[in-house]
Amino acid sequence: MVRKPTSKETARKPNMREAILAAAEELFATNGFNAVSVRDIAQAAGANPGSVTYHFKTKDGLLLEIYRRHCGPMNLRRSELLAAAKRVRDLQDRLEAVVRAYVVPAFTSGSDLAGGGARFTRLRAVMSAEGNEVARKIIAQTFDDTSHAFIDAIHDSLPHIPRTDIVWRSHFLLGALYYSLVTPDRVSRLSRGEADGSDPANAIEQLVQATVAAFQAPALDQAAPARRRTTASSKT
Repeated sequence: MVRKPTSKETARKPNMREAILAAAEELFATNGFNAVSVRDIAQAAGANPGSVTYHFKTKDGLLLEIYRRHCGPMNLRRSELLAAAKRVRDLQDRLEAVVRAYVVPAFTSGSDLAGGGARFTRLRAVMSAEGNEVARKIIAQTFDDTSHAFIDAIHDSLPHIPRTDIVWRSHFLLGALYYSLVTPDRVSRLSRGEADGSDPANAIEQLVQATVAAFQAPALDQAAPARRRTTASSKT
């Protein structure tokens, strides 16, 4: 016969689950996925390792849940803003609206969660740099559909730019987004205090305008690298 949990145990479970999620998110964002053990997470959350496996089965399941709880609202908001942006007729205005639809939710979604969006963005940056296969699959599962939708929308606004160029420039946008959220103090320091890197409204505008200009840059001349290689080989 399975023992039913007491009312006290039932009340504690949601709080313990949240404590485990918060502890894991902080540890993963600081140390990466590989270096953190289930025991480390349990200790930081004030739980026992069995509680981690009870709620999330594995460390992989815990990371997946962290992504889901942050990215569900973010991707939903991005989809809503993208749908509105695609209805803009002027291609220049539409391009800016599409880029803004991608950037804004990264600064605002999940702000009500413990740690807010900045900590999760730091975690994403660490996961991407670490190259862990589990994290790579979770990232693909969570973001690829939304990313394809944005790339296609940008290509519709800039049909003369090859889609491969747009993919590269979208990749650069993601890096800039990570860096803007993770190290805002660098902007304040390098501007000698004239700019506030922690001002989200200004950060959004700077990032949107710089990204729009980058997307509008002429398409990369694919023949130029080949000519340089031919010239270099003829000199050897």
